[in-house]
Amino acid sequence: MSKRDYYDVLGVGKDASKEEVKRAYRKLSKKYHPDINKDADADDKFKEVKEAYEVLSDDQKRGHYDQFGHTDPNQGFGGQGGDFGGGGFGFDDIFSSIFGGGGGRRRDPNAPRQGADLQYTMSMSFEEAAFGIEKEIEIPRDETCSTCTGSGAKPGTSPETCSHCGGSGQLNVEQNTPFGRIVNRRVCHHCSGTGKMIKHKCSTCGGEGTVKRRKKIKVNIPAGVDDGQQLRVSGQGEAGMNGGPAGDLYVVFSVRPHDFFERDGDDVYCEMPLTFSQSALGDEIEVPTLQGKVKLKVPAGTQAGTKFRLKGKGIPNVRGYGQGDQHIVVRVVTPTNLTEKQKDLLREFAETTGNRPDENEESFFDKVKRAIKGD
Repeated sequence: MSKRDYYDVLGVGKDASKEEVKRAYRKLSKKYHPDINKDADADDKFKEVKEAYEVLSDDQKRGHYDQFGHTDPNQGFGGQGGDFGGGGFGFDDIFSSIFGGGGGRRRDPNAPRQGADLQYTMSMSFEEAAFGIEKEIEIPRDETCSTCTGSGAKPGTSPETCSHCGGSGQLNVEQNTPFGRIVNRRVCHHCSGTGKMIKHKCSTCGGEGTVKRRKKIKVNIPAGVDDGQQLRVSGQGEAGMNGGPAGDLYVVFSVRPHDFFERDGDDVYCEMPLTFSQSALGDEIEVPTLQGKVKLKVPAGTQAGTKFRLKGKGIPNVRGYGQGDQHIVVRVVTPTNLTEKQKDLLREFAETTGNRPDENEESFFDKVKRAIKGD
């Protein structure tokens, strides 16, 4: 199934700014997060939204996507940006197949090789990401067999030289053609190019030299990590081959949305509901922060949409560059289910004010009239 256009996934135009892309991602990721949305396709949609954001929020990746779409321009060329000497089918393979390996390079199959890297997605709460935490995770990985110490041979025995290739790891295959006899050099299929044969295999690993185990690892997560960021844990990947070092483990953070707070960088935003009387007369209220409740003085006449800033009440910067702020946006709550007495008081209030704004303020209707007259 072909992938959907990343811009359609986020519901933004191709000329959308980074801020518009981020706002769309925050809205959709909260909507489809598997911990909140229990629909059967919520997890797939969440991953689709996350993948689209990772591309469109990065200038280089976005430029690449705008030019090539979902197609990889390096496909078929080793995937290394034109490095023909690396993986894939390049010049070395062409020379090897035509001239029997005379122009190619062959890696030593017995040389030490680093193990593969692993990736683990860690789900965590908003507070855990903000303050940091130590977590123990369990991952399945290949580890060096302790019985044979990675040789693959039964204890007390050793791998033997391959009798088919004489330990070279290659076989010469002669072929008669209209141009004469051609000798092709190919990897020995008896020893898989290692030049060694394991006659008596280790009973624990079956000659592989590695065994699959579940490993418990403690991971120290620094304060301030954000959704989609990753942490590299050195040497906790797959076991290396032929005495090579182990790979690394990459822990990718999936931060669950908060019921009250929203994050933008190191800053935290939240809405604070106020009654009509509180916004008109002023009040001192308690406001929740990540560090606990604090008192906030609301001046008389505070309007809906007014923002208050609590300095240093945001999230610590993950690289240690200070701490963000908390921004509080006022939302005035319209009262419902009023009693008759409350209604009478509001009618009296309306009569005294003439149902109009303060005399010093120009009403919306006055502005419209002036615009029509061209004043």
